[in-house]
Formats: sequence, C-alpha cells, structure tokens
Amino acid sequence: MSAIRPSAVPLVTVDPYFSVWSQADRLTDDHTRHWTGQRHGMTGLIRIDGKVQRFAGLVEPRAERYYTEPVAMEQKSVTVSALSTVYTFQSAGIELTVRFTSPLLLDDLDVLSRPASYVAFEVSSLDGQEHDVQIYFDVTGEWCVDQSNQAVISQKLENDGLISLQIGHEKQDVVNRSGDDHRIDWGYFYLNTEKSDQISGYIGSADIRKQFVRNDKLTESTSPTAAQVVADVQPVMALIYDLGRVGAAPISNLAVLAYDDIIAIEYFGDKLEAYWKRNGQSTPDMIATAFSEYESLLERCAAFDQQIIAEGEKAGGSQYADLLSLSYRQAIAAHKLVADTEGQLLFLSKECYSNGCMATVDVSYPSVPMFLLYAPELVEAMIRPILKYSEMDAWTFEFAPHDIGQYPIGNGQVYSENQREGQMPVEECGNMLVMAASVALAGGNRDYLFSHMDTLGEWADYLTEFGLDPENQLCTDDFAGHLARNANLSVKAVMGVASYSILKKLQGEEETAARYMAKAKEMAEQWEVLAADGDHTKLAFGQEGSWSLKYNLIWDVLFGTDLFSKEMIRNEISWYKKMKNDYGTPLDNRANYTKNDWLVWSASLAEDQNDFIELTTPIWDMLNETLDRVQFSDWTDTVTARQIGFQHRTVVGGIFMKVLKDKGIMQAELKSASGSLQA
Repeated sequence: MSAIRPSAVPLVTVDPYFSVWSQADRLTDDHTRHWTGQRHGMTGLIRIDGKVQRFAGLVEPRAERYYTEPVAMEQKSVTVSALSTVYTFQSAGIELTVRFTSPLLLDDLDVLSRPASYVAFEVSSLDGQEHDVQIYFDVTGEWCVDQSNQAVISQKLENDGLISLQIGHEKQDVVNRSGDDHRIDWGYFYLNTEKSDQISGYIGSADIRKQFVRNDKLTESTSPTAAQVVADVQPVMALIYDLGRVGAAPISNLAVLAYDDIIAIEYFGDKLEAYWKRNGQSTPDMIATAFSEYESLLERCAAFDQQIIAEGEKAGGSQYADLLSLSYRQAIAAHKLVADTEGQLLFLSKECYSNGCMATVDVSYPSVPMFLLYAPELVEAMIRPILKYSEMDAWTFEFAPHDIGQYPIGNGQVYSENQREGQMPVEECGNMLVMAASVALAGGNRDYLFSHMDTLGEWADYLTEFGLDPENQLCTDDFAGHLARNANLSVKAVMGVASYSILKKLQGEEETAARYMAKAKEMAEQWEVLAADGDHTKLAFGQEGSWSLKYNLIWDVLFGTDLFSKEMIRNEISWYKKMKNDYGTPLDNRANYTKNDWLVWSASLAEDQNDFIELTTPIWDMLNETLDRVQFSDWTDTVTARQIGFQHRTVVGGIFMKVLKDKGIMQAELKSASGSLQA
C-alpha cells in the first residue's frame, strides 16, 4: 500500500455528476461508488491460465448463486497522485497494473473540461513463464440514473477505429431538477476502447459476467437494448481483452469512460453546454481525441504529479505532499466548467454534502489557493456569476450574495430562502473582495475586475461600517450557528477593506487606495485591543477565555500588508499547538471538531516550517486512520478522527495555502506596484 491509506480513493473524477471512488482499502473490497455513496458499479475480472479472479468491484449474483464469485486477486499496492491512481495486483505468476487517470490539467482548460477519464491495464509475467490471459471490465447502468428503479437503453455504436458502447436513461429530460444527494439521469455514458481482433464489446445484463467466468461464448450485440430497469437487470457495458500468451514484456490496453451530459447547467434562464462543446466538437470526436492524446497527456500528468509532490515536500514535508495529492482531483471535480452566452468562463461549484448550492461564495473562498497557483482565470470564473447576480434587480441586498442557486440550476440564491436574518453579509463581502484582490495579483484579468469597482466599493463600504464588530450573524462555519462579535469574521472584514485598497492601487487611484488602507490599519489596531485575551485571541469580543483559529489572518501575510502584529500571530501559533488534539486543533473552544482547510490556513501563519508540520500532520493521521471511508472530509473530529460532515467539497483546494504562501506571488506583485500600500 502507499504511505498513506486514503480515506477514499479517486478513480473517475471529472465533475459533480461524473465522480466515482473506491471507499475501501482494496479495489475488490466494495463496489465503486459515486461520491454521494450510491453504487456506481465497476467490475474487473482476469482469467489466468483458465482460472478467473477479480481485481475490481464485487460480483453479487442477483437471484440465485449460479456461479462461484471469483476470488479477489492479491492487491500489492495503491498509489494516489494528483492526477492518477495506480493499483498493482499479483497472482499466478502475473502482475496486473490498473491506472485510473483523469487529466485535470489546470493549464489546459479544453482537457480539463473534457468528460473523458482513462483506465489503463498492463499485464506482464513475473515467473519467467508465459501465461494465457484475458481481462474483463464492465461498468453498470447505475452511472446514468439517479435511482436504480429507473430504466436505461444501451447500444453499441460504430466509430472509426473504436468500440464505443453507450447507455442512457430511457427518458432524456436535461437539467430536470436540482439538489445535493442525487445523480445525473440525463445524457449518455460511454465505455470505449480501440478496435482489435483481440477485443470485444458487449451490452446486456450482468449475466455477461457469469458467461465470462464460465468461459461461455459471448455474442456481440449491435442493436439497441429494450429499456431495462437498473435494479432488475443490472445492465452493463463490458469489454473483454484477449491478451493471449503473456510473457515478461508488458502488454497494455486502454479504456476510456466518457459522459456527455448534453446540457450541463441552467444559468439565469440559459441552458449552457459544457466548455468542451463551445466550438461544436461532437461526442465521438471528443472520445477519439481522448485516445489520440493519451500518451502525451500521460506524460504531462506525470510531470505535474511530480511538480505537486516537489512543491508539497518543499513547503511542508512528504505528508503535506500527500494531502495535496489527495486534494487535487476532488477540488476540481466539485465544479463544472462552462462558458456563458458571451463566451466568458464560468467555473461553477457544487456545495457537495450540504444543500447543493451553486457557486457558493464561502465555498469558493477556501478553495482558491490551488487555483490561484495554477489557473487564476478559474478564480475569476468563480467570481463572475456572483458579480452578475449581485448587479441584477433580483438581488436586493446591499451586501454580497451567498450563491446563485442549487446545482445545476443557477437562477438566483436559494440559501436561507433569501431571508435577511439568514444571510452572511460580512462573510460574503469579505470573501468576494479578498478573492478579487488575490486574483488581480495572481495574474487574473484586472480590466474585468475594474469594470465592477462600483459593486466592490459598495461591499468595502459595508465592511468599514459593519465589519469591525459584527452583529449576530452567520459566517462560513454556519454549522456552529449565529455568533455576535465574531473575532475571526472581523479579521475578514479588515482584509476585505484592505483588498479593495489593493484593487484601487492596481487601478492607479493612489489617494483612494491610501484612504481604504488607512481604514483597514485602523480597524486592525482596534481589533487587537478587542480580541486580546492574554496569550491568545478570543473567539468573540467580550468572551474572555474563548479562542478560535484565526485563519483569515493569512491574507495579511500573503499580501504583505502587515496590518496585524507579528507577535500576536506568533502567539496564535503557540496557542494552536497547545490546543492540538491527536487529529488536529479544533476550530474553536466550543467543540472538538475542526475544519481541515482552515487548519492548514492557520498553520500557514507559522514562520517556522516545523510548526506548520506539527499542526498539519494530524490531518494526515486523520485521513490515514479514520473509520469513515469518504472523500477528503474538511469537517472532522480531532479526538476520534471521525467525519462530522462534508465530503467531496472543493474547499480542499485550500490545502494548497502553504505552497501559495511560500511562492510569494501576490506579495511580489504588490511590491512591484509603485509605492507601498502600508498606511
């Protein structure tokens, strides 16, 4: 096994609907599952010298035990990098390597958006003998329905040079509803491989598995199936690779899993296609391109994997590098990339395992460190839908909205049913301003941001009036409830005002920039008096003996604005170490749970890398030891390592904060601007 035992292993990770994982130590211990936990089955069998074994999924006879379930092949290792997951198996003198790669390269948005994920098989002999080998691989109709009582239709398509199997819900009603705990039931799922005399493709019921195990003759179907209820028939699309005699020289084969959702998003009444379709590319062409580019993409993915590891090890050691690798695909797969009707990028998040909100501001905010590092245009694409909505007549408040809808339908905020008392005014204003300033400094389109300075200025003014000592309201940690005089929220207000100053500075308006920075400095000085509580700072002003992680302070360090005293920040780090439990430092004094993204942000305040490692190693331990086999959870118990809530959320992009800090991108850019922003 790899050095870390992931709490869940990414397999096929493209977007919120096309995201399938293994939630077990071995690929044969459980069915593969959609991130929601629903079964999205995948079965892998291998026949070696006439004996069949299983390397992926479970094979469960439905009505009668009409054959003996193949025994599991011995899994020797699983390794998770940023873009690939590699399993190795050995048995009967054979080694099998199965590589799952989703090429989510942030420097290539066409590839990032392409809904095609690779499964590569490599077989070789270990014992000096030749062995007769066949591989069976299938995926089920569960991948294209929300509930297993829905019916699907499948067919085998003729494409030049490819075997292409297609399955889809019998009723194609695109973007028919929104919500959190549901799967897509529109569009078409494809299993594809390259044509060869040694490769066959089949559609039908799960009886195909039985026929393979018995070595029965299978008949390739070319006509569409009748509608089949998934729970009753368990329809599958299957590939069989007859490798013949396998010796020491590896034999490789490639399958591509693809999903065309037809329409991806509803955006203020417009039905939008996925970004990869913007120039009219067809699904067959998309799949063919995925095959033709595989070798070059694999090289690029391997190089990027090594970059992530090197940056992680330099910033915080090998265990921190593991956290980056486990965060990367999840952070992207909780989004959908589309272009609006004017061709502008939209990178729309789903607030997974919550209420399914779309483009949630306080979900984007924690995710941005990773995107600021590798694709700042995607941070701009997170900001764009919120600015559009806030400037529409439908948004009536003087502060920033929380979301634009419930995924995949974005026609207006759904959080708290738009009741004023349920809003997060200081939170979202601060988040939007910090994101705007950070992306302007990290290489984003400043002209776009400057065209919305009136709106951003309104939010900055709101923070100067109401941000220092916040009223009783929610912050991003809304699971903890309303809190008045929230000290960490106040920090966000200070940094929001400073962010607006930075934007005005970059715009060339020196006088306005200086005025807002002076206000931010004044607020910070008042904050230190209000928050002081001996050797640490308070959870809320007036609450002596309380404390919390002040993760919002990190932007003062990243921007180099030096609004808050370094001595206070050093004391905070010492306090966080003192309060640390086995699986992390709690979010605050009210409970034992923490937020792992915020813990990394707080640890990144440390000047000594050893302090950072001490504070973040418990996150590695949590992932390695938790009994909850779910995707990287950001909300966990620091005593038991158990998940409190949340999984498959893009907020784990925030785990990259230490790399972002060490690169010093924004501070360097700000220094290069004429003059100093310090008041």
